[in-house]
Amino acid sequence: MIIPAIDLINGQVVRLYQGDYGQKTEYSSSPQARFDDYVAQGAVQLHLVDLDGAKDAKARQLALITQLLSATEAPVQVGGGVRSEQDVADLLAAGANRVVIGSTAVKSPDLVASWMEKYGPEQIVLALDVNIDSDGKRQIAVAGWQENSGVTIEALIERFLPFGLKHVLCTDISRDGTLAGSNVELYRDLCARYPSVAFQASGGIGGIADIEALKGTGVKGIILGRALLEGKFSVGDAIACWANQPIVGGS
Repeated sequence: MIIPAIDLINGQVVRLYQGDYGQKTEYSSSPQARFDDYVAQGAVQLHLVDLDGAKDAKARQLALITQLLSATEAPVQVGGGVRSEQDVADLLAAGANRVVIGSTAVKSPDLVASWMEKYGPEQIVLALDVNIDSDGKRQIAVAGWQENSGVTIEALIERFLPFGLKHVLCTDISRDGTLAGSNVELYRDLCARYPSVAFQASGGIGGIADIEALKGTGVKGIILGRALLEGKFSVGDAIACWANQPIVGGS
């Protein structure tokens, strides 16, 4: 499915380039209008990142998120600095259909596994941002991409499979925000290796051809951020493209 995404700082729709708060572009002061437009065009799942919460859990925009989710006619998965069980509980209570967890899954896998057991794997998305080195090793970056964890994406997925891991949002960070196309081979390999996991592809989508290129890889979702904000194509265009999907690889 096509999953339109917005990032929020102080209630504003923004984008960061390569995760850098110093390279911020503001697009809109109305996240509700943006979500309403995406739903009107046919989106059936949305993605929201609270960048204030990502920087400082105490700054989480919980009241705004609750208001936004209650007024939005599609389920929304929410992430941004989820570090404690209280964060998970708060976001689910705010109306998120899934909570997106990044660095904490790498740094405290036992803790996150316990959340999967308590809340159910369907409600947890692991957001794994990978750096691919010259040898092809896929190591997960943490702390807003400032640190290399030394943990490979394969090792972490295998750590969570016994707990029913269902959703993984995978970003090749060299592509994020660049509009330079997805790492198609990365997704094809991961989907073939872990068929029980529903992968969401993120980063680099700049045109309809980039969506076309992901068909048949096995990914179950495509996160679209900057390309939609900059009008490269519409949500409706993306959904129409993705709907014309070969049977092998799912939808």
